[in-house]
Amino acid sequence: MKRDSATLTIRNLPARVVRGLKALARRRNQSMEQEVRDILEEYVAERASVLKQIEASWERQARRPSGEEIDAWISAGRDFPASE
Repeated sequence: MKRDSATLTIRNLPARVVRGLKALARRRNQSMEQEVRDILEEYVAERASVLKQIEASWERQARRPSGEEIDAWISAGRDFPASE
């Protein structure tokens, strides 16, 4: 194991999630463990990129939005009907 690695234990995953992970791993000819590592690395990198974009956008604003404004925007987004 690499020196900068850590161990993560995830308990009580639904069986369907485990089956799905195994199927994804088989399609890519890799272990389920490697599939989970790849998924987590990709998600964290994507999330970090989005947060960086948000922070850059906030720096261009005259002021940062309040928590209440953000909550209102999120609620407004949830009120739109799903696309068909």
